[in-house]
Amino acid sequence: MPDSAREIENLLYTYAERIDAGDLAGVAELFTHGRIHGQPDGPPETVFEGAEAVRRLYEATTRIHDATGTPRTHHVTTNPLIEVDDEAGTATCRSRFTVLQATEELPLQPIVAGRYADTFHRLDGRWWFESRTMHVDLVGDLGHHLML
Repeated sequence: MPDSAREIENLLYTYAERIDAGDLAGVAELFTHGRIHGQPDGPPETVFEGAEAVRRLYEATTRIHDATGTPRTHHVTTNPLIEVDDEAGTATCRSRFTVLQATEELPLQPIVAGRYADTFHRLDGRWWFESRTMHVDLVGDLGHHLML
């Protein structure tokens, strides 16, 4: 029997792996059947639904460095608290994130930290993000990561 919590945990880590690789289309694919809430309880324009909208969001906001084709970041996801309802095919997860970055001009440092509030659903035997809400708690130098 599949371990749903482990599959969901792997989905969290796949998100981090893809964004750090600069694979914005791959990040967006994770939200094919879901959405990102850019702000907790934000207005409709801060909700990005489906892969195409999520891809546009990341392409418009994430700085990709020419030398590497990546954002030169390392997303660390920790403390995932996953609750699964296998019968319903739904799950929730609260986790924390810390983003580290180093560029030619910026020494290695944490640039942002916060929390993810995620929901998931199972479709055709695979777990998908239903929603991701990002709660930013600490902010450092985002000038090399985001297009501000």
